Amino acid sequence: MFPMVTGFMNYGQQTVRAARYIGQGFMITLSHANRLPVTIQYPYEKSITSERFRGRIHFEFDKCIACEVCVRVCPIDLPVVDWRLEADIKKKQLLNYSIDFGVCIFCGNCVEYCPTNCLSMTEEYELSAYDRHELNYNQIALGRLPISIIGDYTIQTVMNSTQINKEKNKPLHSRTVTN
Repeated sequence: MFPMVTGFMNYGQQTVRAARYIGQGFMITLSHANRLPVTIQYPYEKSITSERFRGRIHFEFDKCIACEVCVRVCPIDLPVVDWRLEADIKKKQLLNYSIDFGVCIFCGNCVEYCPTNCLSMTEEYELSAYDRHELNYNQIALGRLPISIIGDYTIQTVMNSTQINKEKNKPLHSRTVTN
């Protein structure tokens, strides 16, 4: 008789323990129910990139001295620099500069080591194309300034979670009306 009573007691304790675990899991699920959605509707809402975001490379033709440092520091020898030597002034003259973004790994070494700062990373991340040859940008396409998504009234910008935390910690200025 006693083994049967202890069996019922063990069964009761296991049932209570299982109900407690299920209740804890249900409470966690309910705590997530009141969170804001993380998913954004991409073509109509775009996230604002962080200030150190490495997007498409911008190239300024007039600043380049054709030193080819960008080619030497690139892990895949990607930038193509065509130049000719001007014998009368003993300097290189840049003829053509191109980068194939289908191959680029966006490491930023070319921007980091450029002695004349003619290369810079932009916020542009929409580089999709149907033909991979369209991703080979020459100096004209690289010189095009990116279009800012903040000024576009047809697109709603969404801040990242890290940017929201920075905005909360930022003190209010006298010119700021609302947070």
